[in-house]
Amino acid sequence: MELTREEEGILEGREGETRQRMMELLVGLGKVFSASRLIPVASAQVSGASYKTIGRWGLAWLESLDATVTVPTILNPVGMDRERWREAGIPQDFAENQERVLAVFRRLGVRLECTCTPYEILPPRFGEHLAWAESSAVAYANSAIGARTNREGGPAALAAAILGKTPCYGLHLDENRAPHLVIRVEGFSRGCGHQDHYGALGYLAGRIAGDRVPFLRGIRPNPDCLKALGAAMAASGAVALFHVEGVTPEAGRFLPATVGREEHTITAGEVAALLAEMPVEAVAMGCPHCSAGELEEIASLLRGKRVNKPLFVFTSRHAMERNRSLVEAIEASGARVYADTCMVVSPMMEGYSSVMVDSGKAFAYVPSMCGALARIGTRKECVAEATGGKAG
Repeated sequence: MELTREEEGILEGREGETRQRMMELLVGLGKVFSASRLIPVASAQVSGASYKTIGRWGLAWLESLDATVTVPTILNPVGMDRERWREAGIPQDFAENQERVLAVFRRLGVRLECTCTPYEILPPRFGEHLAWAESSAVAYANSAIGARTNREGGPAALAAAILGKTPCYGLHLDENRAPHLVIRVEGFSRGCGHQDHYGALGYLAGRIAGDRVPFLRGIRPNPDCLKALGAAMAASGAVALFHVEGVTPEAGRFLPATVGREEHTITAGEVAALLAEMPVEAVAMGCPHCSAGELEEIASLLRGKRVNKPLFVFTSRHAMERNRSLVEAIEASGARVYADTCMVVSPMMEGYSSVMVDSGKAFAYVPSMCGALARIGTRKECVAEATGGKAG
């Protein structure tokens, strides 16, 4: 791997132990993936922020670091709402350790928005190189925007944030952004009338694609649909980039590459079959974090209704603070809106044996991360479940 004189100096320890360790990490990663060099990144997004996932050893590693990030860097969701953790039933000792995690990232210069939708705060540009860790954000940045990032591990993303660089391999390279297979969707709404079904569709598509780049036909998703689609494919498979014919910015460029590719079909009936009914104890929405449009939809669905089982809505503090009237309208029903965290990385959902979600990502992760059975449905169906009404 070819390094500049400055990079060699960092590797030799001339700029401190932490920057040396970060360079060792990036150089080692680059060698594993045969990267020829390091490239500058416009921003970073760091995962491994919840004390639930990193534990005391991860916290000890973080507290050993002594450096500052050199590019705009946003933190992933943590294990609790920073302001309402007591109300959510988070144990005192967990909260104290979570605050220690946040203190480290604050010291390192990381922005504490604590969201899995960093593109709503730091929107990247087409072709920009990034070092993002959150799987759903990676899928959205690569696919919906046409920026370039691999699915970084938390330490690698933090190293890139500190040094402002990442190894040039994988999805940073043109040749690795071409599709490997075609998925044709039949009987699905070509518009976004079935917006809430995109999580279920993505769950099925991710199981087909695995870690490959799929090219989808037969759908016309809007940005929120693309978010749901990519998040689900990243969770049920390991999809970091997908193309949708006539929608995503690189789809036309790679259309010729679909000729002769492996083809699969997903029908509307298969999507409907995934929405199986099952008794649930709680309902959770917002994985990835709800956008302003999604908060508005949930508020509309809850208008004039009261919940009769726990209903949790997760969003970024950025979105919450800009949409206080919508948050108040949702909470008037008895539902609760939380920022900074989500159903997957917080211990607050571990007390339920079954949870209904509106997200293919949550559907894939809730069983392993929360120890609960998961049922997926549309947002309308989730609200109906929580209020004892009918989805209509």
